[in-house]
Amino acid sequence: MDEIRRSQQQRSEGTKGLAPFIASASAGSHYLTSNRAKWQLHTPAPRTYLESFPDLSPLLVQCLYNRGITDPGDVRPFLLGECDHGDPFRMKGVAEAVTRIRHAIREKELIAVYGDFDADGVTGTALLSETLSSLGGVVTPYIPHRVREGYGLHQGAIRTLAAEGVTLIVTVDCGARASQEVEYAASLGVGVIITDHHAPLEQLPPAVTVVDTKQRDCTYPFKGLSGVGIAFKLAQALLLVSRQLPLPGYDSGLDEEQLLDLVALGTVADLSPLLGENRSLVKRGLAELRQPRRAGISALMEEAHVQSESVTSATISFVLAPRLNAAGRVDDAMLSYHLLRTASPTQARELAQLLERQNRQRREMTLSTVEAVRHQVVDQSHEPLLFVTGEDFPIGVIGLAAHRLCDEHYRPAVVVSKGERYSVSSARSIAEFDITAALDRCASLLEKHGGHSKAAGFTVSNENLPLLEQRLREMATERLAGIELLPTLYIDAEIPLSSLQRETFSILQQLEPLGMGNPEPLLLSPGVQVRESRVVGEDHLKLALTDGRIDWDGIAFGMGNLAAELPPRIDIVYSPQVRSWRGKEQLQLRIEDFKPAG
Repeated sequence: MDEIRRSQQQRSEGTKGLAPFIASASAGSHYLTSNRAKWQLHTPAPRTYLESFPDLSPLLVQCLYNRGITDPGDVRPFLLGECDHGDPFRMKGVAEAVTRIRHAIREKELIAVYGDFDADGVTGTALLSETLSSLGGVVTPYIPHRVREGYGLHQGAIRTLAAEGVTLIVTVDCGARASQEVEYAASLGVGVIITDHHAPLEQLPPAVTVVDTKQRDCTYPFKGLSGVGIAFKLAQALLLVSRQLPLPGYDSGLDEEQLLDLVALGTVADLSPLLGENRSLVKRGLAELRQPRRAGISALMEEAHVQSESVTSATISFVLAPRLNAAGRVDDAMLSYHLLRTASPTQARELAQLLERQNRQRREMTLSTVEAVRHQVVDQSHEPLLFVTGEDFPIGVIGLAAHRLCDEHYRPAVVVSKGERYSVSSARSIAEFDITAALDRCASLLEKHGGHSKAAGFTVSNENLPLLEQRLREMATERLAGIELLPTLYIDAEIPLSSLQRETFSILQQLEPLGMGNPEPLLLSPGVQVRESRVVGEDHLKLALTDGRIDWDGIAFGMGNLAAELPPRIDIVYSPQVRSWRGKEQLQLRIEDFKPAG
């Protein structure tokens, strides 16, 4: 409630200049196009809706309305991050999973927690390993090597774990489509509990049980949990039962709140929607991260020069998550796992320093791979889908290269690392083309595949690679015919630049945590004068802007090449940014796009 009370105090000053916003909004939404993007101004909220919140800034209320918060009763719970968290036992498969895990703990079975190598999987593996260990479980973590094994369950790994005495595997962020692997585990006397958030096939694997909100007949109300979010709900159920029926000789002492730092890291890193239960979990998790208890997280922040008290979802997205992901991209993701689990400050510092070096290596690998794939797509500029292959592309960064291509060209992009017999690929896509659905239609050509509508991966035999490329191009040509392939910037409001006050930044910060489903607010200010411009850093455009009444600094990342075509007056679409630099807060406008004024 403190934030809302502060908003009441700020309203008289922070919204004085917003009358122009209210007036322009009443005219309705409109649509513009620059050379780089389509600009879509959101439909204005009804005046009766705006007037329902006299204690809140009209701009804030408009932003909430734009994000689908159209019921006045949902506004304050959203701002406070309050949510009716679902009973974990409503999730299909949780009761069976709890029963089997408790049996394994009582019988001293060796339990393997088998996770994915990205930040979502690593944090989920750490979370579930910590929970089972606290309950008296004998636990061994396993995260496959990205290059040697690839994504998901593998028969070789199952064979190794069985030889070590594992009789139960609990997956995290993988397994929903691993029917053959689960059957193989059963043949070795190893049971498998699957926890995953990817869409399964119609026929589920023959596991002990499957915990996945996307499976048919799962009545759990919130479907957007990440892999670590699903693992957290299972941990929540285990801790709840343990409090009511403690296992003999063990009192966990673990509070679910202590796990929320991991939930926040994995959920934001996985680009899961920050709405509903996710928003609440991440908001609570950020509070934990701002007072970190884990030696590894403290060391990670110190090495990255992050002040813990100022951590936001953006800090996770652009600073912490890339470092946690770096281990799996250039070597072994178990490094990140050990960082999250160590209790030794000395070991944590050593691991964080190693991870920092690997993150620098990851950046170098990404830059060289992106440069290579850019050369290949020169002749594909008019194709609806970009498809690039290379024998020396590092598997760990092909997803980042595909993301860069997709972002630069606004096309589905497939980057393939070609091996001797089989090729591994990462694909990234746009809102208009579901890449995983396209791969499903090509399943007969693939060894394995999976992912989401905008991100996927697959393995394919080299003999099937040309036909796969042909089919994907045909599907993209058919699906994207007649569509103007430009990204859309959804603008929350149009305001004169002089209406932007320091208080406006604080007001908009109430929308935190920001991310997928709850994006950073975008504003449009027309007729802005460019007083000064220069290229800084790698290729960024630094601007000094004014409308004759107020001056603001702006930064347009990756737009340094546009400096020569910058007219003296421009219309700008931007996000107001509060950044911390050497212990001080700085305000600037992050320019998303611009065009000549008028």
